[in-house]
Amino acid sequence: MDELVYVAAYPPADAKTRVLRRERHCGGLTATALVAAARLGAQCAYAGVLGPDEASRFVLSSLKREGIDVSHALQRTRARPIHSVIVVDEVRRTRNVFFDIENVVGATLKSPAREVIEAARVLFVDTFGIPGMLRAARIARAAGIPVVADFESADAPRFKELLALVDHVIVSEAFALKLTGARTSAAAVVQLWDRRRSAVVVTCGERGSLFVDSANNPARPVPAFKVKALDTTGCGDVFHGAYAAALAGGMEIVERIRFASAAAALKATRHGGQEGIPTLAAVNTFLRKHA
Repeated sequence: MDELVYVAAYPPADAKTRVLRRERHCGGLTATALVAAARLGAQCAYAGVLGPDEASRFVLSSLKREGIDVSHALQRTRARPIHSVIVVDEVRRTRNVFFDIENVVGATLKSPAREVIEAARVLFVDTFGIPGMLRAARIARAAGIPVVADFESADAPRFKELLALVDHVIVSEAFALKLTGARTSAAAVVQLWDRRRSAVVVTCGERGSLFVDSANNPARPVPAFKVKALDTTGCGDVFHGAYAAALAGGMEIVERIRFASAAAALKATRHGGQEGIPTLAAVNTFLRKHA
């Protein structure tokens, strides 16, 4: 769950700053990606663990409103969603994220059932509950189901095992450079390539994306769309969700990346982490205008 706090400018230490407005959204990496994919026409399901608290109820009701199947979600007494406070600087169009992961459970070793995973067109994973994520990813890969991940940190135990099971790696330039130790994004995307993967994509903000989808190909660029950004909160997660939806829909890789870039660009033109996520019609109209 995300609480967005909008201010005229992010304050220095020990300062007081007036809040211009507040918003609450069902945020988080996977939740935002799922909402994006659902609005873009994909049938989505959430199979994480939440609790009986108000924040968990808010998350589930928000996902249900988007048409996301939450029947596979589990409830545990002390579990709760990630709670983030995001301070958005209205002048510089930047944001700072303060996240609390106390009692966040993530994936489990017994849920969802194997047949639920095997019925999916795409499995989406993150780093919360890595043992459960590893189980789900192994089942998906054995069934020939593509695995897309949203990773921001490599600190979790067994992260490298999970990374090895992801065949569609999509990471930000900053994380790619940190993860590989490469000096350029072009070098990082090549280092992240593995013959067991289908694609590696490194997103570079307004400079677009680089991708590799064959061991014999150098990193290839896909330009970004130029828009007037109002709020970049959630843009990376929207990119992931749009990519997964496009993958499930059978798009080729350049088309997938352009589709995801368009969705993220449109999100940046509106406030809010999820409120500004575009519909399929909006993305298609945008792409026709930028053909």
